Amino acid sequence: MIDSSLVSFYLFFLGAALLLSMIGLWFTVTIPWSDHWNRRFFKGYFIIFMLCSLCSILEGVFKYYRVPGEVFYFLLFCEDLMLSMPPLMVTFYLLHCCLEDLSSSKLIRTVFGLWAVFFVLAITLPFSDAFVYVTEENQYYRGSLYPIFLAPMIIILLINFAGTVRRRKRMSRSSFLSLLIAQVPMMLALTIQMFVNVLAFVDISYVLSALAMYSLMLSDQIEQDLFHQREIARQEREIAHERASVMVLQMRPHFIYNTLMSIYSLCELDPQKAQEVTMNFTNYLRKNFNAVASSSPIPFSAELEHTRAYLAVEQAKLDDMLVVNYDVQFTHFRLPPLTLQPIAENAVKHGLEPYSGPLCISIRTRLTDLGAEIIVEDNGPGFDPSDENREHITLTNIRDRLKLMCEGSMTIHSKEGKGTVVTITIPYSHIVSN
Repeated sequence: MIDSSLVSFYLFFLGAALLLSMIGLWFTVTIPWSDHWNRRFFKGYFIIFMLCSLCSILEGVFKYYRVPGEVFYFLLFCEDLMLSMPPLMVTFYLLHCCLEDLSSSKLIRTVFGLWAVFFVLAITLPFSDAFVYVTEENQYYRGSLYPIFLAPMIIILLINFAGTVRRRKRMSRSSFLSLLIAQVPMMLALTIQMFVNVLAFVDISYVLSALAMYSLMLSDQIEQDLFHQREIARQEREIAHERASVMVLQMRPHFIYNTLMSIYSLCELDPQKAQEVTMNFTNYLRKNFNAVASSSPIPFSAELEHTRAYLAVEQAKLDDMLVVNYDVQFTHFRLPPLTLQPIAENAVKHGLEPYSGPLCISIRTRLTDLGAEIIVEDNGPGFDPSDENREHITLTNIRDRLKLMCEGSMTIHSKEGKGTVVTITIPYSHIVSN
């Protein structure tokens, strides 16, 4: 009489193996992979485990019912065939990780030879009681030569294990660990099965080793994705830097021309002022080209000096039509080059109106709960924020570089006839000690 509690216990473990196989297959199908070979491998891997678990469950159910012996032997053959596939697949995975040619690999030929021996032995199961035999009550028993039946599979796993250790320097750490984890539980389970009937535990160990291997490969996939994201971010920063370079190289020609003409006129009318303008203009040009060479955030003091030089040149040309006020309370932070100066230049370019009186520009800094804050305010004509085409490409470039280079932000508040306020926030990570 069959012990129903023992069968229930057996079916419970097989059901757990089937469930774990289905979970692994579901994750393999639903999670995006950049490596399509790995995706196909694990899909086939878990499908084999599912079929193996189903065969084992049917075998356990048939212990309750009288079925022809041929049917029971067929289920045993299918189960043994499914259990023999994972060690073979591990060999393929090992050679794939090491980029070896399958057609010329001695390892694959040896493993295939051993698998062929196992296959032949599995075919002989119904014809000999030496390996296994089934009673009329559909009870499964191991014969005297059963260890010989499992020997080819255990030898395959040992060869794979030795091949994995020998090739450890030719694969990534995660691939090496995943292959070890895939093989050790299978070797232990099959070795125990040679002497004690723990077939349900063999199924469980197979699936658990597959899930452990899968989780390691998935973590490797995540690391690769993060690496690719970091590479994309780096490339975006380089593109932003190139944009800044182009912006400098495309300086308004008429600004340079007008400045040189102003210096020419002042040389005769006010030589001392001509010298001041020449010095400020030279300082402005030097800072501009230094900004092109910088690919990382610079001290705010350097950017402020650049801005002062530019506004001093404009004030010399515009006389009383341009008034600049500085309230710089906090300067110990870094920001992308060409951040403040282009904003000031944009304010002068769009804020001057011949019949509206002087243009007043205020530049303030302060330390807030969010970090360092720069406020550039002018009393120019302003603009309608709902007009998406109104914002100058320079400001868009600055906003992008702030985000990429220092995780900063920029907001613009403007109203027609009421001026414009540009606020830049630099996080605490880019604030330096005094």
